[in-house]
Amino acid sequence: MLDFLKKKTTALLGIDISSNSIKLLELSKQGDTYKVEHYISRQLPDGAVVEKSIANLDLVGEVFQKISTLVKPSSIQAAVAVSGSAVITKIIEMKAGLSDAEMESQITAEADKYIPYPLSEVMIDFEIQRPSRKNDEMVEVLIAACKKENVELRIDALQMGGYEVKVVDIEVFAMERAFNLLCTQMDLSSEGIVAIMDIGALVTTLYILKDGASIYTKELVFGGARLLSAIQSNYAMSQSEAEASIKAGSLPQSYQTDVLEPFKEELTEQLSRALQFFFSSSQYHDVDLIVLAGGIAPITGLVAELQEALSARTVVANPFAKMKVGSKVNIAQLKNDAASLLMASGLAMRGFGNG
Repeated sequence: MLDFLKKKTTALLGIDISSNSIKLLELSKQGDTYKVEHYISRQLPDGAVVEKSIANLDLVGEVFQKISTLVKPSSIQAAVAVSGSAVITKIIEMKAGLSDAEMESQITAEADKYIPYPLSEVMIDFEIQRPSRKNDEMVEVLIAACKKENVELRIDALQMGGYEVKVVDIEVFAMERAFNLLCTQMDLSSEGIVAIMDIGALVTTLYILKDGASIYTKELVFGGARLLSAIQSNYAMSQSEAEASIKAGSLPQSYQTDVLEPFKEELTEQLSRALQFFFSSSQYHDVDLIVLAGGIAPITGLVAELQEALSARTVVANPFAKMKVGSKVNIAQLKNDAASLLMASGLAMRGFGNG
């Protein structure tokens, strides 16, 4: 069994392994106030992670080893996540009053009814959701199952850096938690329909939440790497030169019109199309709030363009807006990276008993 769904009460590192980077975040809490103690983001070599699965354990492990020499958090215990596409979830009904051990035994015995893989190949977790709406003697139970390989590779990679995995979460649950944090840090309302657009290097994930709970997710094969590729092509730069030029703001004057504007238009079109697909397959026809996350979320003009195109309030995620910041954290750098640390924030929140 895994800790997909069980609550934790001790501080954990939030570690987000994406297609092109590893992000580590340590938060502490005193009363109701959170504090950023440590964070670091390091690029992954090409091909190390493919479609959110670790493809080269040694390459990923080497990056964790480098991270462990650069940052010394107070704990080595961590929460990581697997993508929703790697997890099977199902709601079943079971008799009320069964103990956790009895439920686990029954789910294991009947696993072939719910999971299309041999039990030896998967890890399973479960959580009681609510009393059955059909039978007073039953309860609704959420089952989550993931291929062992996806979990074990993450555990092995972290161990290479000296870290210990205490929780393996599911990205959509971590994002729900991260949005709840955003609401307190940015004075946002959790009510209504919220679209969170997490723009990665290669894949953008759209999360739709209703009153703070996830109701829809979709992955788009589009991300910030398109912008880098366009810069490299237009100005004959290597990837590292393009990345350095973006950070330094030293790109040619033509960058705005020849590269950035077309990229923003394409991104807006991709996100608009994804939302329209959601509307066409649901009872909803608009969103109340759009939250942009990911490394390119703060690029100049993107919020305004999306807000105009999609007719919804649009903000860039900053999960640390009201947090204290530790002396070992570069405040300016944290502000620049905040939107890319949303998933890591949701994972770190597992350490404070946040669902």
